[in-house]
Amino acid sequence: RVEVVESGGGSVQAGGSLRLSCAASGFSIRGSCMAWVRQVPGNEREGVAVIDADGRTAYRDSVKGRFTISLDNAKNTLYLQMNSLESEDTAMYYCAARLLRWCPRDNVAATTSGGVPYYAYWGQGTQVTVSS
Repeated sequence: RVEVVESGGGSVQAGGSLRLSCAASGFSIRGSCMAWVRQVPGNEREGVAVIDADGRTAYRDSVKGRFTISLDNAKNTLYLQMNSLESEDTAMYYCAARLLRWCPRDNVAATTSGGVPYYAYWGQGTQVTVSS
């Protein structure tokens, strides 16, 4: 059974750091496009960072230079290191798995294409709250 479980969220002051983790089971993250997606209540989910099966990464403009997506193949775990956090980063953060090798690196924010979801599996989410 495919499952992804996030952890590591919390409350932090602006300028601080957090590292999110996503433990995957039932598949190998090395062979899949993986993504971090966030959602603010009342808004749609928006992609934050992606990493494809070849290790290529992409980020939405607002987090470039501050966030880093990475994975540990041995632990089958995805990470999101978030530095210089801003109040605008406050959201529920989700780990998403595509189970295909290719990621939408030219449009990281998108979670669908033509109404078809990019990602097949989602975690339950972990809340990140940044106070200014």
